[in-house]
Amino acid sequence: MNAGPADLLRRLCDTTSARLSGAELRERVRQVRAGLDAPLRVAVAGAVSSGKSTLVNALLGLPVAPVDAGECTFVVTQYEYGEDDGHITVELTDGGVAHSRLLPGHRLPSEFGVDVARIRRLRVTLDLPSLRTITIVDTPGMNTVTVANERAARSMLFGSGDEDDRAQAMIYVLRYVQKFDDTTLAEFRGLTDACGMSCVNTLAVLGQVDRRGDEGDPWPTARRLAAKGYADLRTSVFDVVPVIGLLAETARARPLGTEEAAALAALAGLDEDDLEDYLLDLDDFRSAPELPVPAEVRHRLVERLHRYGITSAVDAVRATGTADPEALAAHLLERSGYSSAGRAATGSVAAGIAHFARRADQLKALDALTRLRAIARTPAMGADRATLDALAAQLDENRPIATSLGGLRIFTAAEALGRGTLVLNEEMTAELLRLARHDEPAEQLGLPAGTPPAKIAAAATAASMRWRTLAMMSEGRSGGHRARDVLTVLEDLVSAALDEVALEKAAPDEAGSDGSARDGRAPSAGSGGGEPLPRVRVDPAAIEALRASPMVPADDRRALELLLAGAELATQLGAPPGAPRAEVAGYAAALGARFRTLTHRPLSLRQRRAAETLCEAYETIWSHYGDGS
Repeated sequence: MNAGPADLLRRLCDTTSARLSGAELRERVRQVRAGLDAPLRVAVAGAVSSGKSTLVNALLGLPVAPVDAGECTFVVTQYEYGEDDGHITVELTDGGVAHSRLLPGHRLPSEFGVDVARIRRLRVTLDLPSLRTITIVDTPGMNTVTVANERAARSMLFGSGDEDDRAQAMIYVLRYVQKFDDTTLAEFRGLTDACGMSCVNTLAVLGQVDRRGDEGDPWPTARRLAAKGYADLRTSVFDVVPVIGLLAETARARPLGTEEAAALAALAGLDEDDLEDYLLDLDDFRSAPELPVPAEVRHRLVERLHRYGITSAVDAVRATGTADPEALAAHLLERSGYSSAGRAATGSVAAGIAHFARRADQLKALDALTRLRAIARTPAMGADRATLDALAAQLDENRPIATSLGGLRIFTAAEALGRGTLVLNEEMTAELLRLARHDEPAEQLGLPAGTPPAKIAAAATAASMRWRTLAMMSEGRSGGHRARDVLTVLEDLVSAALDEVALEKAAPDEAGSDGSARDGRAPSAGSGGGEPLPRVRVDPAAIEALRASPMVPADDRRALELLLAGAELATQLGAPPGAPRAEVAGYAAALGARFRTLTHRPLSLRQRRAAETLCEAYETIWSHYGDGS
């Protein structure tokens, strides 16, 4: 099994650390190594009073984060996995440490016996399985996202500019607004860029979507605004999703009790128009003496559900005839939008978290790669300078370890798109973002789920031609490297899809053991052997030059021999004589994907041109015969 990007970087950290003599440098490398083994650090950030802490409670499923303006809201609080549930480590700015515990009900205490200005960070241990893979970092709210530099941005969000405070993904809670103006968009892009975030590790959440008083159902407008927000921010965020954080928190962290459920049942018995009138002014709803629910319970309902939540819960009670607390929690969670996309890859907070969890190793490796490159640029003397130079060489774009980090290719290309170092037209921008957002090959290529492998291979081949052209036009520049990254991923998709096609052909089918159809009919002309296809013309001198390179594996040299010696196109490609056209096309596509990898190796100019010409020939065969014509 091939080592993943995180494994490759772990080995590099171990090797580098063993060779360094400077304690500070070793510690920095050790921190990078530890980060690869730790859960993914996801920071939740946002403006003051945007609903950030409410969303943190929904994510945790516990009412831990304070939602009022207490001391804790000005301190970075990290929620991490541990068996000592409720333990709080108070890290101080002078390096000291104090300890405390959560209050009953999993709530942070209002103070810790230490001046809040001396607190660098709180680390709260929770025995939650979800925190085994993701650590949640609640950050102080801010009134503006304008920042001057990376350290200032990290200090604003995470408490300091230190490397160990660096989040590897971010959820940013935006206030619900009518539109994103140019200033907001520019500030948001500046923030994500300064913090090392991009469209592969940033989720924007449009919070408090129920607070528009002129709409009974806020969701149509909220979804339209989220879609427009994604169109504006798509090079900076993985997705823009709407949510009613208060309902999500109530459903997941503070479920309604029997008293609140009974109150909702009593309200469901009122005339619909009368209840609507009371809810127009929540102060009237809280204080009206004639309502059949105690005032203190109504206060709690407003605090935990607000107007839309109360209306939605009452409608659910009327529809089902029951006020079961568990059923109400499920209904409120659905109406919150927290997980409304179900198992979909995009569209909700839950889908965004699942995206981060699936790609945790890749996101951690991407962060580690950035940090190791920064370490390699650190001033040093003597043997440590030589070790850091060796580290930089290992991480160079053209070295094997960089080309082995296949899972990061799309991420680095998407980052380059957001930073403007990769300039694309609309079609290729959409292609790259689909590759970054989705995991399934069909969805990555904009195809319906369940698309046959042959069509996936065809779509990936067509896309690869565009990216190959861009890579060649930008050869030697940063954009060219990133275009080649995308090209490699597309070629991998072609190769994997054709492997599936080959497996399908090898599986038992409706033919008998003698090759005849089981109903006695002879094979059709297009399904079996037919007239030999004409040979493809090749330049023998160029092929021989390529065969002579030690960078060409033995199997590929054998393929080149067949190309020179084959009597017909099928045998030139290693297929059986008289193979059907579709099978010939499959062989050509597979060979094209194989030989395309040679163009990433240090060949001579003549050999590289021969490899590129050969790939173009294979792809021409694929495009000509792949549709069965």
